[in-house]
Amino acid sequence: MLAVAILKRRLREGKTYTDFRKAWFHTHGFGTPTRLFTMLNIADPREVIVIGFLEVSSIEGAAKLISIDKQQRGARSLDDIIEPSVERTFAALVAEDDFSPAGALDYCDPTIEGQPVDLSGLQLELELAKQILSSFLATPPAST
Repeated sequence: MLAVAILKRRLREGKTYTDFRKAWFHTHGFGTPTRLFTMLNIADPREVIVIGFLEVSSIEGAAKLISIDKQQRGARSLDDIIEPSVERTFAALVAEDDFSPAGALDYCDPTIEGQPVDLSGLQLELELAKQILSSFLATPPAST
């Protein structure tokens, strides 16, 4: 399953994205396909939004990813860079659509990276994802 994590943080007054990036940047990889996209809110450039796409195939694998992330955050705190609240959303990617072409488009069934998505197993995948993240979601967010 391709899991998606969306985190919103707010820079403290006087801090910059460069300050954030230097403190946030992971110095240890996750060992699984992981892509992170970082954005600044156009209406509020102090808001940093990170969207991560992670391959998760088991509860053990997810636990390892969470452990690596917590280890990285423990080694390099963001407390001086961002405000205490962090907004988190976790989701399962179910479709990837390209609306780039000009003109009319025909409906197509969902795909990810050109491969058909089996929506019949979606509920089971969502339940698995909920189990994988249950311990992480049960704890109050820290400035990670």
